[in-house]
Amino acid sequence: MGVAIRTAGEGDRDLVVRLLDEAFQDDPVSGWVFPGAADRRAKHAGLMAAFTDVVLASGRIDLTEDGSACALWLSMPADEHDADAEDDGPAQVRQAVDPDNERIEAIGRLTAAIHPSGRAHAYLWMIGVTPGRQSEGLGTALIESALDRCDREGQPAYLEASNARSRKLYERLGFQLAGPVLELPDGPTMWPMWREPRPHRAS
Repeated sequence: MGVAIRTAGEGDRDLVVRLLDEAFQDDPVSGWVFPGAADRRAKHAGLMAAFTDVVLASGRIDLTEDGSACALWLSMPADEHDADAEDDGPAQVRQAVDPDNERIEAIGRLTAAIHPSGRAHAYLWMIGVTPGRQSEGLGTALIESALDRCDREGQPAYLEASNARSRKLYERLGFQLAGPVLELPDGPTMWPMWREPRPHRAS
């Protein structure tokens, strides 16, 4: 049986934030942004809320019908050189979530610096599966649904893998390494990955 997927709306905000908070508590990048476990438990949800609000306003959130997994997508234009927005965004998020935490701003600037430009593409910002439902194929179903959309529209897709396990999944789905890896200072590795659209076959 297939996984039922719908587009999340404003009414799903709290569900999406809670889901992402739970799904990324043990993620290497979240652990780098919030090194202390108590600090992460207290402030991580605020960062996930900031990300969710950005995508609800200007992107798309795919959500499994049972609310156990979601994927946050942004549509990136070919010319992404809005310097003011690019420079202010990470600082604004830091100010809203935890002004004393420089890593909140740093992660935004570091990922922006490696983000490809010059071609319009779909950007998978985050994908999360509630801890009790991981390894059931829900994340794969969400990504495959979006990639089918990309293929129909002839659009490439881009993401940064935050751990080796997810990198292997993305490779199976057609993503390839898209440049030098990002080594976070005193932290984990992130892999920029790109997928060219595949010829769409009408069903």
